[in-house]
Amino acid sequence: MGLSWQQGPLALKGVGRFLVPDPLPERLLFAEPARRRMRVRLGGEWIADSSDVVLLHEPGRYPVAYFPLADVAPGALAPTDRVTTHRDLGATAWFTVRGGAAEARRAAWRHVELPGHASELTDRVAFAWRAMDAFYEEDERIVGHAADLYHRNDIRTTSRHLVVYDGDRVVADTKRPLVLYESGFAPRWYVPRDDVDESALTPVDEATFCPYKGIASYYDVGSHRQAAWSYREAWPEVRRVSGMISFQPDKIDVYLDGERLELEPGQSVTPHGVDRGLGVDEIRAR
Repeated sequence: MGLSWQQGPLALKGVGRFLVPDPLPERLLFAEPARRRMRVRLGGEWIADSSDVVLLHEPGRYPVAYFPLADVAPGALAPTDRVTTHRDLGATAWFTVRGGAAEARRAAWRHVELPGHASELTDRVAFAWRAMDAFYEEDERIVGHAADLYHRNDIRTTSRHLVVYDGDRVVADTKRPLVLYESGFAPRWYVPRDDVDESALTPVDEATFCPYKGIASYYDVGSHRQAAWSYREAWPEVRRVSGMISFQPDKIDVYLDGERLELEPGQSVTPHGVDRGLGVDEIRAR
């Protein structure tokens, strides 16, 4: 999903490779200017506001936004005695963050002994996404994690023949699926509901949130748990797949032009860490 997560070029299990004669280091970190204004809110107050944000892409993580200390509100950062060691960036000092009447302990960090090759992060601080009230680009709230400049979704119309079976039962049969190509993932095939036998689907009380597509609802198909999903109200960038059904090829038989689809590398979502914030309930409440 983007440059350094899932199967991106800087991820730990990238699907491609760099065409260079010598092996690259196992881990490559990449820092770049975001070139967009970002703001952080806590306790009803703006505690950081900057047009000089640097994004750090680290293998296995979403991008992390680093703000200049000069663009953090006075009094928002209170030093703590917590110091950890980042495997690539050295000693890391942690702060309690204060905004209005709110206080978040160990909710911001700064690398205080950076190696010379990482000078872009000098005198910069990052905020824990979950601990803050909200992050913004200009006046628009950004949910989930800092926007990955290299992440995109492309949706294409196709006339390929897709059939889904539960044993001998045809669950879906279409020659008008949409295919969604998402950075770092194998293609996802979406079927119009008119081409699905919805009596084969049992809605389950399960939902997940994607920062790029919205809230996904899940279905059991016969005895196959959560073998299908749908973005009932997909976000504007991927509106074309709203309400359509996609099927997980490792849980149910999915055939494309007569060939059975297998679970490809990148088809499963890799678990993520502290970068991601906001659960389904909070998104629904917005």
